[in-house]
Amino acid sequence: MAIPKNTLFLIDGMAIAYRAHFAFIKNPRVTSYGLETSAVYGFINSVFEILSKEAPSHIAVVFDTNKPTFRHEMFEAYKGQREEMPEGLRKALPFIRKCIEAMNIPVITLDGFEADDIIGTLAHKAVEHDFQVFMMTPDKDFGQLVRENVYIYKPARLGNDIEVLGVQDILEKWEIERIDQVTDILGLWGDAVDNIPGVPGVGEKTAKSLIKTYGTVENILQNVHQLKGKQKENFENFADQAILSKKLATIPTDVPIEFDEVSLRVELPDAQKLGDLFKELEFRTLYKRMFGDSQSTGVDSLQASSKNNNANNIGLFSTEEHIVSAEQSYKTAENTPHSYHLVDTNKKIEELLDLLSKSEVYCFDTETDGLDALLCNIVGMSFCTEPTVAYYLPLSENREEVVSILNQFKPIFSDTSKTLIGQNCKYDLHVLDNYGIEVENILFDTMLAHYLLEPDMRHNMDYLAETYLGYQPISITTLIGKKGKDQASMRDISVKLACEYASEDADITFQLYEVFKPMLAEFGVEKLFNEVEMPLVTVLQSMEKEGISLDTKALAEYSKLLEEESLIIEKEIYKLAGFKFNVNSPKQLGEVLFNVLKLDPKAKKTKTGQYKTDEEVLQLLAIEHSIAAKVIDFRQIQKLKSTYIDALPLLINPNTGRIHTSYNQAVAATGRLSSNNPNLQNIPIRTERGKEVRKAFIKKNEDYTLLSADYSQIELRIISEISGETQMLADFKAGLDIHTATASKVYGIPVEEVTSDMRRNAKMVNFGIIYGISAFGLSQRLGVPRGEAAKLIEQYFATYPSIKTYMDKTINEAKDKGYVETLLGRRRYLRDINSGNATVRGFAERNAINAPIQGSAADMIKLAMIRIHKSMTDAKLQSKMLLQVHDELVFDAKLDELDQLKAIIKDGMENALPMSVPILVEMGTGDCWLDAH
Repeated sequence: MAIPKNTLFLIDGMAIAYRAHFAFIKNPRVTSYGLETSAVYGFINSVFEILSKEAPSHIAVVFDTNKPTFRHEMFEAYKGQREEMPEGLRKALPFIRKCIEAMNIPVITLDGFEADDIIGTLAHKAVEHDFQVFMMTPDKDFGQLVRENVYIYKPARLGNDIEVLGVQDILEKWEIERIDQVTDILGLWGDAVDNIPGVPGVGEKTAKSLIKTYGTVENILQNVHQLKGKQKENFENFADQAILSKKLATIPTDVPIEFDEVSLRVELPDAQKLGDLFKELEFRTLYKRMFGDSQSTGVDSLQASSKNNNANNIGLFSTEEHIVSAEQSYKTAENTPHSYHLVDTNKKIEELLDLLSKSEVYCFDTETDGLDALLCNIVGMSFCTEPTVAYYLPLSENREEVVSILNQFKPIFSDTSKTLIGQNCKYDLHVLDNYGIEVENILFDTMLAHYLLEPDMRHNMDYLAETYLGYQPISITTLIGKKGKDQASMRDISVKLACEYASEDADITFQLYEVFKPMLAEFGVEKLFNEVEMPLVTVLQSMEKEGISLDTKALAEYSKLLEEESLIIEKEIYKLAGFKFNVNSPKQLGEVLFNVLKLDPKAKKTKTGQYKTDEEVLQLLAIEHSIAAKVIDFRQIQKLKSTYIDALPLLINPNTGRIHTSYNQAVAATGRLSSNNPNLQNIPIRTERGKEVRKAFIKKNEDYTLLSADYSQIELRIISEISGETQMLADFKAGLDIHTATASKVYGIPVEEVTSDMRRNAKMVNFGIIYGISAFGLSQRLGVPRGEAAKLIEQYFATYPSIKTYMDKTINEAKDKGYVETLLGRRRYLRDINSGNATVRGFAERNAINAPIQGSAADMIKLAMIRIHKSMTDAKLQSKMLLQVHDELVFDAKLDELDQLKAIIKDGMENALPMSVPILVEMGTGDCWLDAH
């Protein structure tokens, strides 16, 4: 909807803040110093969108105060059951206020009244002054305030566009004849969030039906004799409560506040204050949108909005000076002296080689025509040996010419005394390897250095440059455009532009090296960096290059089988439902399960009004209703088919005919490796259907077999080592089955009398303790009463007291230091460990217990990979290490090297991280991964 001139936007501050906070709840935004900024970012983005797209002439943000309102006087329990504000949001609110004030947007509050009341009053007064008013809120209660020229403006969410609701929209939405009937429905319905009681047994649907028949709450009470059964009884017994609820739900429009047109005009923001705040909050993208270069669409739209507004509105950015001054807050290539050189002659190549030969440390970066390191071609390479000075060597499309030039650099790359600095070195190693160049330098990866320093933060170069150098690099999109079919290649841009961009990459990475190198020592992770993470880079590069064979024929056949099975299950679902519908549509499925079949009268809905049909909901329904079990089965087949069975063949490299997964060292904060294309960690192995995926990963040829080597119960062995729990250590040293031994002690019976259920319970406690499981969590997993689960945990700690001591000690140390460490000193920062919010603090405490264990296991297998790779290389074996998944390594083992390889693997894994507890490695072989595991 186009917003006309002379308009007022009234923003429901707290509602938009809550909405912004929860929009990022699964992936919260956190600054490098631990401040959660999700709410601030979402809030300011929403305001920015209004100002730039809608160009209002007047605006205000309205907040509640912490003082009681007239509703509390009317009903003491009003909002009495409201949950405590999330801590992240509470800490964000002052910054939201600061940003609003820096944008020179008025903030309105009034003790004794809520934001709804102030907005309602100002909206209705503004209309009398010939304004059109838009109340920006997701709150349904505002429907009662809508009238001619007063609208609800619901911000965009979850991919849906903004929604503007006028009188007719509200009448249709609420199924009423008059706007004031919204309060009648709200009064009957009640509000659990605000603790408005309503009338028992009356929900939204019943409330609408009653108001459609009787018009008002008062009229229902006058005609209560027409009602029947329990409903009649409820209205007779709760008549006063119905009237009270309607009063509580009514938003007054006569609050003692004046409509001051002048004070609400959109004003020019304080660019300096706002820019400083955005830098403090690390809002780099938002900063660029508001203060970026003159070609920025955000600035253009803001300037356009200034021109389009009426004479009273001076707009957001009326002069170029404000953009320039804000820009200068960051250093850039435009405002920072530098010396970048184009190496485009043989003489210049010789000079560069001479410089590099004399340098002990140099930064190196490649520019390519694609992102797939195994398929792309090199376009150029840049070097840097000191800050602000860099060199770019463009390379032609002729492979022979490129190889000839690269061969001149072989002595540099093969010098084992030199240090090569890079940002994500593994990619550049792959690119050089594609041309027959092997890098033997000492490696220093700035991405991995920062990963050890701040494992929970982002590690891309732009973020690092802005955070640690106050420098904003040239955006790649300014050179080749945004992602998509029209995006250009580095090969397409001028050599001059490429030189500036690529040289800057090398220069900035070199400067980051100078920042991070001393920090590694200061933070105590220098040894971990030099002896684990950096040596692992070449190991992973070798594994990625090798890849693994895939049985595409078997996958194609299995895909057909799953398709047939899926169709059969789909027909069974239709039969149980009584008609056809789209099973893949959560909305349609919810309607079938809860409106048609009425499987759960208390079914929960999502914030968008749809019924919840996630796996948790379906699992509970499946206990009694077969249709839910069928839907779970159907979804599992669909996911397995689309994610793996049909997707894996598309990932085969056309040059090698093999799958080449890509390993990520800087993703999981625990230190674990992750992978993508494909994601090996998520391949399902517990179901019969899922196992077929592992069956598709096959040996190289008839001269090879696949070998799988897996650590046995490694995390339990590590916790026994870290905690010094003598009883558990003794059991491991005696070679006992740890779960049976634990069950024997916890239940106080001989080992031979332990039943399979007892062992299962002990196993759940053993692994659950590592993740800080509660009595409630254990009871849910075991399907036993909470009291029985609590008793199990109590007996467990009585059996292994040192583990309880370890847990308590670790949490207390984390509260003092703010982090925990693995056996090798890998840190996990726990910024919420002293949180006032019990839920948030509990999550941090569980991480405190688990991180040293899981992180030590991650360090151990990384060390094992490094040892094994070196031993295999020294022995000149043709066998190859292929995959790493959780605690498992997979190899293409040449049959005539099998015994030698097994000995290398056993030694490498068992002695990777020497401990007093014995480390057990289980190995198996087979034609496919499933058989080997």
